Amino acid sequence: MTDQQEQHLANITEDFKRLASEKYRAGQKEHGGNLWRKKGLIDMAIDEAIDQIVYLITLKGQIDDKTIYKVNEVDNENK
Repeated sequence: MTDQQEQHLANITEDFKRLASEKYRAGQKEHGGNLWRKKGLIDMAIDEAIDQIVYLITLKGQIDDKTIYKVNEVDNENK
């Protein structure tokens, strides 16, 4: 991989580690207990997946309508 690709990957993994830690700690504070002992995780995961799709479809609509983001440059890599 190129240096840019390595840096991009490092940025993603650093962000994920920080965000996952924050989310886990917040969930622990709110719900308590041991996640690996909780029942119904599959249903909770399905609910989270549904939320994610709703957010992504909404965000896509905002991007397509240019209500939030304005494209300043053309992405030449995907041509």
